[in-house]
Amino acid sequence: MPLSPGRRAWQRFRRNRLGFVSLVIFCTLVILSLFAEVLSSDRPIVVRYEGQTYFPVLRDYSEKTFGGDFETPADYLDPFIRGRITSGKNWAVYAPNPYGPRTINYFASQPNPAAPSSENLLGTDDRGRDLLAQLIYGFRVSVLFALALTTIGVVLGIVAGALQGYFGGKVDLVAQRLLEIWGSMPELYLLIIFSAVFAPSVALLLILLSLFGWMGLSDYVRAEFLRNRQMDYVRAARALGVGNVRIMWRHILPNSMTPVVTFLPFRMSAAILALTSLDFLGLGVPPGTPSLGELLNQGKANLDAWWISLSTFGVLVITLMLLTFMGDALRDALDPRKAER
Repeated sequence: MPLSPGRRAWQRFRRNRLGFVSLVIFCTLVILSLFAEVLSSDRPIVVRYEGQTYFPVLRDYSEKTFGGDFETPADYLDPFIRGRITSGKNWAVYAPNPYGPRTINYFASQPNPAAPSSENLLGTDDRGRDLLAQLIYGFRVSVLFALALTTIGVVLGIVAGALQGYFGGKVDLVAQRLLEIWGSMPELYLLIIFSAVFAPSVALLLILLSLFGWMGLSDYVRAEFLRNRQMDYVRAARALGVGNVRIMWRHILPNSMTPVVTFLPFRMSAAILALTSLDFLGLGVPPGTPSLGELLNQGKANLDAWWISLSTFGVLVITLMLLTFMGDALRDALDPRKAER
């Protein structure tokens, strides 16, 4: 039984060892980052104290719960609390890295920013926060933001490109002129203006970048629809009375997905770089949110704390390299000139 075009493309992708291994590594890192609270948290995952089981990773408990004097949430880095929940028959399961993204270790033995040590494997930033925790949570924020921005850009780009390419004529002409006007808008200036007017948030940043991030893909989809709408299978569908929406969705779009799929890894790389750059300039996520750009800014301000810039730059470079290798492998796998004869 002959293989489908999608199956053959997948086999070609798997034969590209660099691209396939990059996909496996990237997906593994993303899945691990989704469980960041289990990997890096200042709260124990589970505590067994005086016959009762507690899950501090899911909810707050006061100090009095574990023999303290105050109603405030327990500080599990406090030697007193740690001693109470691990003495006798009591026990606690901590995350491999016992620090959260906002955790400040007030019991640290070195001034901040502290160099890598057994206490903080990658050191701390200038606020005393564990750098490994910052990188884990910052990577998750960057990847999820890039996925959301890419998804919105793909949907808008496909819709705009499909309408222009399928109908052509005046629709295409007017849409192209509107896109030229919209594309000439100063995106950075708009971001600065809106950041000054509204409180910074991930949602606001996502909306602003989504307004411009779809135009590049729409040009590719438009070109594919302009080419495919002249094919015999489209003419046959029209002759049978099939509606325009059904023709675009069921017939032309599946044959126009090559540039869309190839575009995805590179679009994600651009989204991660955009978020990192805006955070570096102070125009990105709200203060206190783990961010690779904010860590790079700290590294610039603390040149003697080399571990901040080096580790953050390493995470950023590895992420972009994995996405680039995946994009190159996808491009080769979907290239019809490389298909088996």
